Amino acid sequence: MKGNEALAEAAIRAGADAYFGYPITPQSEVIEYLMANKPEDRTGMVVLQAESEIAAINMVYGAAGCGKKAMTSSSSPGMSLKQEGISYIAGAELPCLLVNVVRGGPGLGTIQPSQSDYFQSVKGGGHGDYKLIVLAPATVQESVDYVKLGFELAFKYRNPVMIQSDGIIGQMMEKVELFEQMPRVEPNYEWATLGKKTDQPATFITSLQLQAEEQEKVNHRLQAKYREIEKNEVMFEKINCDDAEYLFTAFGSCARITRKAMEMARAKGIKVGLLRPQTLYPFPVDEFNKLADQVKGILCVEMNAGQMVEDVRLSVNGKTRVEHFGRYGGMIPNPDEILNALEQKIIGG
Repeated sequence: MKGNEALAEAAIRAGADAYFGYPITPQSEVIEYLMANKPEDRTGMVVLQAESEIAAINMVYGAAGCGKKAMTSSSSPGMSLKQEGISYIAGAELPCLLVNVVRGGPGLGTIQPSQSDYFQSVKGGGHGDYKLIVLAPATVQESVDYVKLGFELAFKYRNPVMIQSDGIIGQMMEKVELFEQMPRVEPNYEWATLGKKTDQPATFITSLQLQAEEQEKVNHRLQAKYREIEKNEVMFEKINCDDAEYLFTAFGSCARITRKAMEMARAKGIKVGLLRPQTLYPFPVDEFNKLADQVKGILCVEMNAGQMVEDVRLSVNGKTRVEHFGRYGGMIPNPDEILNALEQKIIGG
């Protein structure tokens, strides 16, 4: 299946209650697939094209406040428009699933794939001290699996979860194993605004606190939750790291290309491994720190001007050299370029 379509099918099978979105390349197949496959006939899932990205994220906010499994998807400029709503959802501590199929920027940029939204998703693209859980699939299969996982994590921590895909993963076709249909579940959460449907006391959801002392308490609670997420939910993949003298790191589709560069380096006798973060937040800080004691240098490969490399440098805390190699604006690196960068910037630098 095509990545975007597989992700959309996974949303139906994960028992999602609602999808609210707006078309934008290279993400449009998500909403197109959902509209064409009529999940309302299969599960009762609501699929609605909103009048704008801003409307879509606020519809997600409303559904999430009712305890529903709600999601949206977009691509980079559209996700920028959603940032205010995402901050409100994070501040109100509501679960939802966000999907960003990243394209080249800044501005309207290009419809070609990129990884230039790392800062936006990992550092909190909206206002305030908040975090999203950010999952970075490298395959169509992971795109499917992370939909199910994303909803689980969103409700576990009452926090928005983002799947950060890109135009490569969204548009390419791969074999995929789909999980069985999960039922939609009637929400029964003490925090949900269920109105007069139940006998439970009325609930009130807001991200507004007019008193600074109360807002600080909210922030303390949020920060404690983020520390818990950092402790429990880090995911990464290590390849050929046991005997590595050098280290590649990359995420998403870029990690697939970097893995080929690693194989080419090994064929030349260069002992290099690959550490692929699967969660961009929480970031595998401890694993980078441990490997920094072992390797002579790390090359961070990204389809941007240098974003994740900052977190890698913070993680190793000066223990070893960290350099960046990137193509951006929609350009995709090839394995030869990556291997050359390792030899020039790390080995011979």
